[in-house]
Amino acid sequence: MASRSRRRTTRKTSRRRWLPLRYLLPVLVLVAMLAMLMLRGYVHSEILADFRVRPGTENTKVPEQILEGGPVIDTRGKEPTTLRVPDHRLVLTFDDGPDPTWTPKVLDVLKKHNAHAVFFVTGTMASRYPDLVHRMVEEGHEVGLHTFNHPDLSYQSKKRIDWELSQNQLALAGAAGVRTSLFRPPYSSMSANMDNASWPVTEYIGSRGYLTVVNDTDSEDWKKPGVKAIIDRATPKHGKGAIVLMHDSGGDRHQTVQALNRFLPELQAKGYKFLNLTEALDAPSAHTKVTGLELWKGKAWVFLVEASDNITAVLVVGLAAIGFLVFARFGLMLLLSGWHARKTRRKNFRWGPRPVTEPVTVLVPAYNEAKCIENTVRSLMLSEHPIEVLVIDDGSSDGTARIVEAMNLPNVRVIRQLNAGKPAALNRGLANASHDIIVMMDGDTVFEPSTVRELVQPFADPRVGAVAGNAKVGNKDTLIGAWQHIEYVMGFNLDRRMYDVLQCMPTIPGAVGAFRRTALERVGGMSDDTLAEDTDITMALHRDGWRVVYAENARAWTEAPESVQQLWSQRYRWSYGTMQAIWKHRRALIERGPSGRFGRVGLPLVSLFMVLAPLLAPLIDIFLIYGLLFGPTGKTVMAWFGVLAIQAVCAAYAFILDKEKLTPLLSLPLQQILYRQIMYVVLLQSWITALTGGRLRWQKLRRTGGVQSPPNEPAQRAMRSAV
Repeated sequence: MASRSRRRTTRKTSRRRWLPLRYLLPVLVLVAMLAMLMLRGYVHSEILADFRVRPGTENTKVPEQILEGGPVIDTRGKEPTTLRVPDHRLVLTFDDGPDPTWTPKVLDVLKKHNAHAVFFVTGTMASRYPDLVHRMVEEGHEVGLHTFNHPDLSYQSKKRIDWELSQNQLALAGAAGVRTSLFRPPYSSMSANMDNASWPVTEYIGSRGYLTVVNDTDSEDWKKPGVKAIIDRATPKHGKGAIVLMHDSGGDRHQTVQALNRFLPELQAKGYKFLNLTEALDAPSAHTKVTGLELWKGKAWVFLVEASDNITAVLVVGLAAIGFLVFARFGLMLLLSGWHARKTRRKNFRWGPRPVTEPVTVLVPAYNEAKCIENTVRSLMLSEHPIEVLVIDDGSSDGTARIVEAMNLPNVRVIRQLNAGKPAALNRGLANASHDIIVMMDGDTVFEPSTVRELVQPFADPRVGAVAGNAKVGNKDTLIGAWQHIEYVMGFNLDRRMYDVLQCMPTIPGAVGAFRRTALERVGGMSDDTLAEDTDITMALHRDGWRVVYAENARAWTEAPESVQQLWSQRYRWSYGTMQAIWKHRRALIERGPSGRFGRVGLPLVSLFMVLAPLLAPLIDIFLIYGLLFGPTGKTVMAWFGVLAIQAVCAAYAFILDKEKLTPLLSLPLQQILYRQIMYVVLLQSWITALTGGRLRWQKLRRTGGVQSPPNEPAQRAMRSAV
């Protein structure tokens, strides 16, 4: 006995140890997706055309030997020096790449004419197209740094400069397994144009071990002046050697490629050699092989960038999917709910030839509902329809049964049982019910006097097996309560109108629902196979051929969770239970008759709108952050507010249909930002539980008993007169 007790304690301890991980994992997935999107946005930052952001300043601080020297500037020693390329040697340099379209074409032309060059790559582009950098090195070209994302370094701090260099080297190491000692500042020109703003940067670059490489001739190909003009500007005079500035990225470079095809053979015929920089200077290679941890860090960086691109592509597809689902759902809800309201509100509308007047049995399963049960039972005593009330106490430890018994009310019976769960309590009540129509409600719910009467009228149609009532939030005076109030009115009740028209309503709410007894008995009663026994039984009734309808005037006021933790627990159970119910009834997809119709209409709609859509919904907010940071900001904000406006229109329409005040809708923007993330994490946690084969126990919410009476004037007057 002691051993069994220790085993139970160990299992409880294990569950407590893993519980934080189960809550944390969905959050980590959301953060990881956002991080991948931010990484993608960062390495896809725009590279501007290669000209100075600001005009040059004075050059009084630049040494004379630099202004009159060559294009290779060495500030690594005590005295700055420069180098020139010998005569009849040309060093072609290409900035801002690699580009997936133009760099391969440039490399092909160079290979065709047996020429080498220097590619000054940006870290963003090298991270995105590592294969092209690897090809450059493999084909004998040299690679130099052009910073990570192309800022004007004369504006930047030394810390930022170091970061630009190290990130650029990291991308180069990951792409080609080398480091380089060559550097070209963005927006640079010839050494004669060095000024007081750029010289301190050049000095600092040298102190970090780099040679600064500018140019002798500038093709100005970024202006696209024409092939002849590019060749003329690139060609040095009188057989001099030169470093030539060109571009393989940053825009349409077809003129550059065409110019190279003429430039290379023409100057080779004049005795010029096209070499990389160290070949031209007869110096050791600028490349150093990277090994060990530095190499693996570079490879990890390139892998993450590639992963961010792939993940972003998937997220974009998901964003398109959620956009389609949002608009499809809202379109269906607006169209079909309006049709449902017009049909059921016609003066001559009747469910059957005569109203339902026979008594019904109300089942109230209760587990530790001491704070609420008295309000619940007293609200039933005001019913305008004849009822018997069965309170099934499911092993409560707080005196719930004693409270009901002490009330000593007519037609109210208490049935006690050992704790066995809500489905068992409902089946126990069903077995003891005296009437053929069964109403079910929760122990924390309050009915209006007309609720039962309105709820049972659809049973005048013999095809109806179950009726969903209109569940409302009774404690909506808090922010979380207001958000749930919006969700109940907009989501649940508009949804039920839509599903009623489509004849595939997935859930009779546990707070207010009614069933034909024969229908329940035919499908075997309430099942404990899932945590959403209300969804399970509703789907079973559809498959058995019964109609399930919505009665909008059968209002019930329920106590919604008042904290994020309680809301999380409730929605976790709902989400996981819905998944279980969908899986349990999956064979309906391939069956014939009523079951097949529900399986091919109802199950896909439930899966799309109740599982997939909430899972993808946070992408709207994730891409909002992405757009605000990386642009286009204006279009992003307009798109987000456009979706919000559509939701506001649907919400306002739902509130008007339900005759609710529109004031709670003021919190709709905040609800969309915060509430959506909670629902996402809950749903993702449910997926993780399902995929890992976990089992979730019933999670009892703490109640305050705050919903004391139906919050409408007729009901309040009736309650006061009864007292």
